[in-house]
Amino acid sequence: MPLHVPPAPAPALLSIVTALGSPTAVREARTPSLKSAQGPLTPELPLPVHLLERDTHRGGTPRTRLTGWRFLIRGGERAVAAADTAPTADGWAFSHFFEGPYLASTERALRQAEALTTPYQPRLLSVPELYMLTLWLHGDVTADAASGLPAPGDLLVPLAPAPPGIAAHRPHRFGELLPVISLRLTPPPLLKTPA
Repeated sequence: MPLHVPPAPAPALLSIVTALGSPTAVREARTPSLKSAQGPLTPELPLPVHLLERDTHRGGTPRTRLTGWRFLIRGGERAVAAADTAPTADGWAFSHFFEGPYLASTERALRQAEALTTPYQPRLLSVPELYMLTLWLHGDVTADAASGLPAPGDLLVPLAPAPPGIAAHRPHRFGELLPVISLRLTPPPLLKTPA
């Protein structure tokens, strides 16, 4: 079943296209693959990037916040880099280009998701405290990509490298993975000082 990739805001896409057309932005990027790519470079597969946060005011109930849009940058037959945008007071602005293990891992997870029989809206969900990034497969393909909390039945596919004890590229239902994430995010109890 094909993935229902949400459309990125036009200013986010425009900022990436502008950066790709800027010799300075490409030259200063820390992405050797982007600098050495031959032929045209095109942004594709815009994925909203959400941050998973605990709300300490409501008993630790998690929430998400949209922090940007990520585009895979295709050069020829493969993705050679990715580009992030960030929200600004005026809309969206180019943030940076990058490459590394999450690039190939994202492509692999998207291929896995394409093979599923259920339609999903792909997103990225970041858990910075665990240095964890997941492909979030949201079950409501018509939902606003900028909002929402993963539903218990949504799938999270941890990208490699995943935190110890969490298997990369193994789909987990959000309702099953959330307790594992929450346990790891809970600070350890304070030790009593000897009297």
